[in-house]
Amino acid sequence: MANEEQRKQEIALVSMPWPILNRPSIQLGALKAYVELHTETAVATFHPYLQIARALGTNIYAAIADNSWAGEALFAALLFPERTREACRTFEECLSGKDELIPPFDHLVETVHKACRDWLGSVEWDTFRLAGFSLCFNQLFASLYLAHQVKQLPGCPPILFGGSSCGGELGRSLLETFPQIDYIIDGEGEIPLAGLCNYLFRAQAGFPERVMTRNRHNHIVPSPEVADLNTLPSPDYTPYFDEIRQILPDLPFIPVLPLEFSRGCWWNKCTFCNLNLQWCGYRYKKHETVLAELRQMTDSHQCLDFTFTDNALPPKEADAFFDIMGQNDIDCRFFAEIRGITHPRRLDTYRRGGLDTIQVGIEALSSSLLTRMQKGTTAIDNIAMMKHAAGSDILLEGNLIMEFPGSTEAEVGETLENLKYILPFRPLSPATFFLGHGSPIDRDPRHYTIKAVTHHHRNRRLFPPQILANLNLLVKEYRGDRRFQRHLWQPVRQQISLWQQFHQHRNALHPYPLSYRDGGSFLLIRQERLHGPVLRHRLQGLSRAIYLFCDEIRTTQEISTQFPGLKESAILAFLHQLTQKRLMFREENRVISLALRQQ
Repeated sequence: MANEEQRKQEIALVSMPWPILNRPSIQLGALKAYVELHTETAVATFHPYLQIARALGTNIYAAIADNSWAGEALFAALLFPERTREACRTFEECLSGKDELIPPFDHLVETVHKACRDWLGSVEWDTFRLAGFSLCFNQLFASLYLAHQVKQLPGCPPILFGGSSCGGELGRSLLETFPQIDYIIDGEGEIPLAGLCNYLFRAQAGFPERVMTRNRHNHIVPSPEVADLNTLPSPDYTPYFDEIRQILPDLPFIPVLPLEFSRGCWWNKCTFCNLNLQWCGYRYKKHETVLAELRQMTDSHQCLDFTFTDNALPPKEADAFFDIMGQNDIDCRFFAEIRGITHPRRLDTYRRGGLDTIQVGIEALSSSLLTRMQKGTTAIDNIAMMKHAAGSDILLEGNLIMEFPGSTEAEVGETLENLKYILPFRPLSPATFFLGHGSPIDRDPRHYTIKAVTHHHRNRRLFPPQILANLNLLVKEYRGDRRFQRHLWQPVRQQISLWQQFHQHRNALHPYPLSYRDGGSFLLIRQERLHGPVLRHRLQGLSRAIYLFCDEIRTTQEISTQFPGLKESAILAFLHQLTQKRLMFREENRVISLALRQQ
């Protein structure tokens, strides 16, 4: 790698609002590290969302960042002043009922405008040969606005967009619609960005094939994805910490650092998902590589909190990683998205290794609905995951998709019934189905009772019609059975609301609403209910033994084999009795106990 004195070219990479405030951009950190390693180019990274957070106040920033459309509406009013009224309407709808006292929309727009102007003035744009904007969720309007402002400056550099929100058809439509954009990277960014730097700064280099531009180039060179993620340098987060110290010196928080184990999804079958459009296939790092990156980050930045950016951790490598972390003396804490794990000892290992919060794709509590979503799980699998996460003291964050197109009354009825069994566990969040560009449903809409695909109604508010007509955007809507689905799922929303209220108001002195104490020859079970007094149950002898045996999912055949002295009819009667009392859950021939051992 060339030293700093030899670097004559420099590019700027920018991450606009609305990322979580206490996290640096892994996109910027990864690109900076890679480009500086493989080219003679120096990379400056900027996180202007820090400046905007200071101007708004960190609590206001967090409230806006927590809602995807609210932040887009603020910048829509700056990008398209003629849409201010509709942008204000969208903003107020998104944040209605927030506990945080939100200032008036016009005041916020002016505050953001001034913060952007001040930040623009603090950067010497004429010293850069290229300015790149990283676009993931909720960064489109902000990036379009600031790119437009940069273009008005004398000696402005060419503008590059890249990220999950502008690959393929999405990126092409942005490039053809907005003159402030000169280049768009389609897909993974490291090799194309390095190739573009070599093309712009070294005349003999060819133009990278995965960079979109309005001009045709005769000499195109390949720009594949990184074949082996283990060869990548660790993301460089140093500029983020420099900015934090300068912009928010008195802010009392410890940053959470993004950490990458894999790209893509090893399952990659969910019919509603469009999170992997920018990746071709699934690739992952060895656990030794991730451990080395972790040690480097903890030593460099004195942070112990990390969030994995993966859509799904690689199971075997994650097993090894958390097993080793559990034997270390470093008290790291991790957040990760994982697919359902129904084996409790595996989750215990992850918890000992520092995994304290997980996001799991629960999505549905109806097995037929899960089949049409191609989740590869059943209702009992999801319930087991919720139980074992609670038993391992891991906070589980999960969604229940509402209004999935084609949902039947029977599936909603099954959902309502199964919600009664998971009352003891942390509530799921209702998430209204949206049609994601490039998802299997988007590619085959008629199979899912979708008659027509349209722009999302909020994009119809925020974009001028003549501009929206030319755009292909990440989030869409559809015409079909939406009104029917809205009505059908209303009881589920009401039931989830009651579930959430139950957990908000229950006595926290008892960690589990459904728990047992083991007396050796008997169990005492304590059961809190949505309505009514606490119930207590006693299981003795074989009843106790069967209940403990079903701590994880068992089949009725496995129970019969384990307890050969019992008739099958007696076992089935016992399971039926405890299922009726919601102490166990049964799905066809599979069953699981629901109570957790009181600690």
